[in-house]
Amino acid sequence: MNTLSPKSAHPIFKLIEQCKNIATLKQVHAQMITTGLIFHTYPLSRILISSSTIDATISYALSIFNHVTNPTIFLFNTLISSSLSRKKDDQTHFALALYNRILMQTTLIPNSYTYPSLFKACSSQPWLQHGRALHTHVLKFLEPPYDHFVQASLLNFYSKCGELGVSRFLFDQITGPDLASWNSILAAYAHNYFVYYESNLDSVYDSSSLSLEVLLLFRQMQKSLTCPNEVSLVALISACADLGALSQGIWAHSYVLRNGLKLNRYVGAALIAVYANCGRLDFSRQVFDQLLERDTYCYNAMIRGLAVHGLGLEALELFKKMDLEGLVPDDVTMLVIMCACSNVGLVDQGCKFFESMKEDYGIEPKLEHYGTLVDLFGRAGRVKEAEEIVQTIPMKPNAVIWRSLLGAARIHGNLEVGESALKQLIQLEPKTSGNYVLLSNMYASLNRWDDVKHLRKLMKDQGIDKAPGSSIVDIDGAMHEFLIGDKTHPEAKWIYVKLDEMHRRLQEHGHKSGTREVLFDIEEEEKENALTYHSERLAIAYALIASDSGAPIRIIKNLRVCNDCHTATKLISRIYEREIIVRDRSRFHHFRNGTCSCLDYW
Repeated sequence: MNTLSPKSAHPIFKLIEQCKNIATLKQVHAQMITTGLIFHTYPLSRILISSSTIDATISYALSIFNHVTNPTIFLFNTLISSSLSRKKDDQTHFALALYNRILMQTTLIPNSYTYPSLFKACSSQPWLQHGRALHTHVLKFLEPPYDHFVQASLLNFYSKCGELGVSRFLFDQITGPDLASWNSILAAYAHNYFVYYESNLDSVYDSSSLSLEVLLLFRQMQKSLTCPNEVSLVALISACADLGALSQGIWAHSYVLRNGLKLNRYVGAALIAVYANCGRLDFSRQVFDQLLERDTYCYNAMIRGLAVHGLGLEALELFKKMDLEGLVPDDVTMLVIMCACSNVGLVDQGCKFFESMKEDYGIEPKLEHYGTLVDLFGRAGRVKEAEEIVQTIPMKPNAVIWRSLLGAARIHGNLEVGESALKQLIQLEPKTSGNYVLLSNMYASLNRWDDVKHLRKLMKDQGIDKAPGSSIVDIDGAMHEFLIGDKTHPEAKWIYVKLDEMHRRLQEHGHKSGTREVLFDIEEEEKENALTYHSERLAIAYALIASDSGAPIRIIKNLRVCNDCHTATKLISRIYEREIIVRDRSRFHHFRNGTCSCLDYW
């Protein structure tokens, strides 16, 4: 087959690019046949790309291809790559069928341009075995050292299929990784963090360790003198958002600005998330307002930021603005706006959004949407209705949904629903301590100490340890972690002196400890002491000692804030005239002047 240079100014190339439908493309194709251009490789590849993009069924591109005598590996690669741009359900089948035709040709051998597209096509769990088979073909047909794009596509494939360990092993085998390889491994850890975050299930990796690894890898990348780009920064900023690492997030933002990187929708959305997750919603708004092009992705990030800070009404206003700009909500938009309603008790409004998914936007609700609906009713105290929703979900409820129901039952004292939810959770997650602890909390609040002891014994017999509550406070960019009753900090002596002072001043202002939160059958005075040494109290005490008197105190807690600590922190904010921002496992609490932004609804 003859060739025509890709840089050629032949008018046929412009005609192909101008084709907007299959009819005009057929006219150009006819002209190529009559002029003989169809026998040149590059024009033929261009018309293959255009036809596979325009034609929803790709049938016309395939008919062109099937009339080519002895198609080259270049044409096979072109059709495989262009067919995958259609984002149709059958695209992976089609690409693999084409690859099988290559293998059947005795004169053709796959090359480095064949595999990146195929690995991309197989980058989901159902295609894991096919991708592994392709990996063996890379070893069979390609000579090492392998092309960097092949290596990067392999990393992406394994990470998106949940095989992070394999992805890291392959990365560590690369000598002198280039930017594509660095971005692939950074994205691998970021992707697996999001899988963990969205599912909230037990994982081989916890989200913080994944995010810390992103920070470490980024530092190694800089030491290798590889210059990061926007993709690198998105992974880094996302990791900072998970860790609540404000100082590092600000550094990443300044790096984008200093180095002239593009503030595209991905970088913008990541920055919105990092500032929202670090309690600086004002910075999130600034970034959102400065974005030149705001799409649904950016709106989702901002609405979620408002939701986790308990600003449900503002989230609703932003949703209206998004609608006025002609942007179409997606499934993530509906999830975050329902969460916003749940966090402020807008049950009717949240239900309307759920109903509008199919009726107005043609979006099929996923399990996460049903889970948010359960949370919406559960938080509002409508526990029986929440249970009815769980029982009528068209798919099998997961552990997150049952745990949400159990949490609601605990808060509102519905023991029957709580016990029922725990039975389901034990079947799904028999080794997760938090499930037992939620019901144990409920028993303790009802003074049913025998039931508490029975659950504790059950946990002990099965070798289940309770995950300790921890709080991290940011002091001048350094993170200090505290556990309940922690005395390991170098300043422990002075922290406990400050704790005693805090306890005394709280009592002077009329604070009475809510001892129903203590999960042991001990005297009331001992219960008060137990509450005094909760991890967030230790973090606050250290911040009062170590931070500037005018600076906000920022704390990240791995569990839900207990009622007594919530009440005490409101008073501490007034007594010491300090703003205290606490991010617990589900939302933010802004304590100022004796009040909390959640208005005691959390």
